[in-house]
Amino acid sequence: MTTAPPAPGAPAASAPASAPAPPVPATPPRAHRVGWRVRFAVLSLIWGFSFLLIKVGTEAYAPLQVTLGRLVFGTLLLATALAVRRDRLPRGARVWGHLTVAAFLLNAVPFSLFAYAELTIPSTLAGICNATSPLWGMALSLVALSEDRPTRRRVAGLGLGFLGVLTVLGVWEGFSGLDVRGTALALLASLCYPVGWIYVRRTLAGADASHLSVMTGQLLLATVQLAAVTPLFTSVPATFPVGPLLAVVALGALGTGLALLLQYGLVAEVGPTIGQMVTYLVPVIATAAGVALLGEPLAWSTPAGALVVLAGAALAQSRTEPARTPAPQP
Repeated sequence: MTTAPPAPGAPAASAPASAPAPPVPATPPRAHRVGWRVRFAVLSLIWGFSFLLIKVGTEAYAPLQVTLGRLVFGTLLLATALAVRRDRLPRGARVWGHLTVAAFLLNAVPFSLFAYAELTIPSTLAGICNATSPLWGMALSLVALSEDRPTRRRVAGLGLGFLGVLTVLGVWEGFSGLDVRGTALALLASLCYPVGWIYVRRTLAGADASHLSVMTGQLLLATVQLAAVTPLFTSVPATFPVGPLLAVVALGALGTGLALLLQYGLVAEVGPTIGQMVTYLVPVIATAAGVALLGEPLAWSTPAGALVVLAGAALAQSRTEPARTPAPQP
């Protein structure tokens, strides 16, 4: 079984990335009191605001501490959902071994990279970098997945998307004013998602466990990984400012735990094609939130390039059959 992934964050196999989307369960999904359109909008807002929450969190805490807090609260929420549904964690050393790698690629590394990136770049740019994940995923799937064959439309979409990336970065100005390190970290974080999804698709597609079980186990392992590393590179904060602390709690409980539950529910109810469309709204919301609430500057090339990136991603992913890859979690 594939896992979601981020994050923000965190639907599809060749698209938030180009990797396999969570499969629709054999049993019909439970009826929801809240319509899927409302849940779709909520998921878009949660993941769109995740980059703002990361920015606020890093104002008081080290990036690794923000990531660890995010994973702790996200795991607690999923573990609670697992207990309520009377489900259990996956079994088998093989499954847990593969989940350890998936947790590293889909959670521990990209979450940390985005947190480090936002020390020096605006949350708006981080959100747009996250939108390149479908492009990386499509490019990787053409190489790593034998069933994904290049077509003129997909190649054109990839070319258009990466042209949009260059526009966002201001290549004609020699990348003037661009923080190269922070931007590179954000782009690397977006690359981690499709790498992780392809790994999951190859190793965990037949896991005998529910999607919630797999997600909870994956986040638990990512939490353990960060808990082992964080004390080696950071010290306990002298103070705990309320604003950044609440941002970290919201980032974990909402931006990670609740978002994953919403994402899987949407994919199960309306299919991965609709589920992955959140990918195109996340950078728009992230940009609006960063400009309106944090007062971040916005050059014309940023939204213009973002539109080109999203157009390229949509073109590269367009196909007759349903999309198979989860959107990247911020």
